[in-house]
Amino acid sequence: MPLVKGGAIVVDEFTHLADDAPLPVGGAVLLAAGRFLADPNAVLSRNGKTGVIWPNNRDLDELVPHLSKLATVALVFPIFRDGRAYSQARLLRERFKFKGELRATGQVLRDQFMFMLRAGFDSFEVKKESDAKAFAEAAHRFTVFYQPTGDGRVTAFHRRLMRMPEGARS
Repeated sequence: MPLVKGGAIVVDEFTHLADDAPLPVGGAVLLAAGRFLADPNAVLSRNGKTGVIWPNNRDLDELVPHLSKLATVALVFPIFRDGRAYSQARLLRERFKFKGELRATGQVLRDQFMFMLRAGFDSFEVKKESDAKAFAEAAHRFTVFYQPTGDGRVTAFHRRLMRMPEGARS
């Protein structure tokens, strides 16, 4: 499955590990939430990056104590109409200050790409190579936004405000 990260198609360094596969000593692995939570200390004590595939119907509070040790959190879009992963992304970025890779997986569609970027996602697993190319192009299409969101970009209003003289701001 193609991965788009940083506006480009990249090789995924993470291995998606099945629930019954042995846990490797090293290397970057992406685990299902249930497997991770069964023994997070064992998973996090290995050599290599760890990522978790977090379903959108699972409470983030279970994940929060481990965020500082995780390299990646992959949030799941089970169907395109289900936007709970957008809320999870914003919470992870804004409330819980997660600085690692935030990956969108599942039904990741072209027309929702900019919304996902704005919510704080920085990598995307897509189904087709053509979608990956469209995602990579869309990342550079817009540079100014009006709404504040989880991606940390300065809004158009705040850009204007910063250019105003000190006395004119009040």
